[in-house]
Amino acid sequence: MTDASATPAWFDISTPDSERARKFYNEMFGWNVLALDGTYALVGAENSPPTGGIGQAGPDSPYLGVVVYFPVDDVDAALERAEKLGGKRTLEPTDTPNGRIAAFTDLDGYNIGIKSSS
Repeated sequence: MTDASATPAWFDISTPDSERARKFYNEMFGWNVLALDGTYALVGAENSPPTGGIGQAGPDSPYLGVVVYFPVDDVDAALERAEKLGGKRTLEPTDTPNGRIAAFTDLDGYNIGIKSSS
């Protein structure tokens, strides 16, 4: 197992009103907000790669609220490891323009994301 970083790789804010949330976080922290469509926006510091996103939660959303994604070498293997340890998958492994992601709940029901760069 080489997954050892405790430094977050990404964060997502899943909200019932993404437009309102984008405005709030832009005004609160000065984040640049790049809306990809009406449901998801990338956020981050000016002239830097995005470090997170704000998305519109819907009835089929795997979670609501803030989810921190931690870096792993292999999303699929890490998700299987989480399940063997008692976690429950909430977001199937998915390829995105910023890498492969998945999410699970830990033993207390908190949502945790995992992300690989490839």
